[in-house]
Amino acid sequence: MNTLSNRKFINFLAMAISVLCASVGLILLVIILYDVLSQGIDSINFRLFTQDPAPPHLNDSGGLKGAFLGQGLLTLVAAVIGVPIGVLGGTYLAEYGRNAKFSKIISNISDLTASIPSIVIGTFVYAIMVKPMGGFNGWAGATALAIIILPVTLRTTQDMMSMVPWSLREAAFALGAPYYKVIVSIVWRASMSGIFTGVLLAIARVAGETAPLLFTSFNHGFFTLNMQGAVPSLTVSIYQYAASPYANWVKLAWAAAFVVTVMVLILNIIGRLFIRFKVKKG
Repeated sequence: MNTLSNRKFINFLAMAISVLCASVGLILLVIILYDVLSQGIDSINFRLFTQDPAPPHLNDSGGLKGAFLGQGLLTLVAAVIGVPIGVLGGTYLAEYGRNAKFSKIISNISDLTASIPSIVIGTFVYAIMVKPMGGFNGWAGATALAIIILPVTLRTTQDMMSMVPWSLREAAFALGAPYYKVIVSIVWRASMSGIFTGVLLAIARVAGETAPLLFTSFNHGFFTLNMQGAVPSLTVSIYQYAASPYANWVKLAWAAAFVVTVMVLILNIIGRLFIRFKVKKG
């Protein structure tokens, strides 16, 4: 009887500590979100998306058109680089290298890369692309973001494709289908929603990255399509404007932080909805 009571007490204590820790984390998250939303929504206006930044001494603070477009450009190029490599790499690990030692090494390296701080990735790309090319450039920024996208996409693709029953492949083999056809028509189609969810979550992660861009694409106030030079980005603009002594620039930083928060939230919601849809469908 005493043993049962002790177990119930330990269970209650563990549950109480878990609830307390979860509540503290949730409260802090709500405080941060409330602060960003309440401060940022007051500064949202049409000029924010259509005008370039104005000099700090003017009452009209202008906008961050270049930063928004530059962030979109960097994220798009990073996705074009990182997503195909991640999907094809995950396909190799899940199918062709299923039991190979080399695949396990690649998988472990991918997990290690996903846990590396983004600032380390930024300094690495700085050493191999910024210094040799003679200055900050958009290609280096997109490459740094692609390196962050790559392991998340690779691991998600591998896991999703590994969940497809092997019997489906055997049925396709029995009909005479070659392996590449089985992968494209059967395995990819069955795991597409999970892979797409992983891609969305990876893009949502890089959408809020600042540190790697500080070392690679840097920042300036005006939009450009020239990836050979510095490219503006929203996250670096937030960092620079929030640290400035000018009230109008600080307001721009709050507004940009609000937009980034909403964008990342939307991407995460879309990803979760895809996961829920997949579970219900399965």
